[in-house]
Amino acid sequence: MRDELGDRIRANPKYQELVSKRNAYGWVMTAMMMIVYYGYIMLVAFDKEFLAQKTGAGVTSLGIPIGLGVILFTIIITGVYIRRANTEFDDLKAQVIKEATK
Repeated sequence: MRDELGDRIRANPKYQELVSKRNAYGWVMTAMMMIVYYGYIMLVAFDKEFLAQKTGAGVTSLGIPIGLGVILFTIIITGVYIRRANTEFDDLKAQVIKEATK
């Protein structure tokens, strides 16, 4: 019975759509994170003078807010992914399960 249910799920076009959308979205989010993270690391490695610039009369350099921006970006795109997963992806999953268990 389990193999039959799995076969029905895998044969469902909505399952194929779910897998395709989720994988594509995951890769886009991964690419965005890699660009931001490795961009910051490249700045640290190759342009220390830029990051060492003072942001005002205090002691804070430009690298601190940029680093915080990387952290905030990570939190934001995680939230965006979770929101899409809990709406669009879960709706598709529910449709696939409903159709497979008919």
